[in-house]
Amino acid sequence: MKNMIKILVVALTTLGFSTLGFAQAKPATPATPATPAAPAMEKKTEVKSEKAKTQRATGEITSLDAKAGTFEVKEKDKEIKLNADSKSAKDSLAKLKVGDLVRVTYTEKDGKMIASAVKAEPKKAAEKKADPTEKKADVTEKKPVTK
Repeated sequence: MKNMIKILVVALTTLGFSTLGFAQAKPATPATPATPAAPAMEKKTEVKSEKAKTQRATGEITSLDAKAGTFEVKEKDKEIKLNADSKSAKDSLAKLKVGDLVRVTYTEKDGKMIASAVKAEPKKAAEKKADPTEKKADVTEKKPVTK
């Protein structure tokens, strides 16, 4: 009786492992339906890899059209053309003028820079951030003379 149970267990175990092997095997697919599906998958992965990164810039406004929501900001080494898309960004543009210092948060979509937030910077604070060593006075320590 014990031998019969052992044979039955071995047979069921073998059968179980062989069905797992068939479950993991990839079925052969015809070439025609697979071809249109492959480009669709590539487009999905491209969209994920092109996910917009939020960037920040601080600089002076060189041109401004508040009604259209377009403006240009000049940083130290480059000039960025931006479009305001949100209502809050357009409202902020209405309060600004050419020559104002601003901090802009933006993303790049389809080759265009889209501003999501525009904040005015006080000029004195920006100057301090730009060159903190410029206003330091030369202070020399005077030690008392001892004899």
